[in-house]
Amino acid sequence: MANVPSAEKRNRQRIRRRQRNLSHLTRVRTSIKKVRSEIEAGDGKAAEALKAAVQLIDKAAQKGVLKKETASRKISRLTKAVAAAK
Repeated sequence: MANVPSAEKRNRQRIRRRQRNLSHLTRVRTSIKKVRSEIEAGDGKAAEALKAAVQLIDKAAQKGVLKKETASRKISRLTKAVAAAK
């Protein structure tokens, strides 16, 4: 446990930051699953789901939740999958 006030504050900040990062990451994962399910369904809504997912992934990369390369890779793979489904 932290014994110094500054260490206690750093711990509180760490917890808040982790919760925020996890919520962003959860939203990204959910949007990716939506794109994949739309591709499997084949009803033509995959492009819309892809657009929403790309926005979330880019936002997560800007905030540092995902690395830039990871975000780029996820977007690339999703885009290829949607294109192949058409």
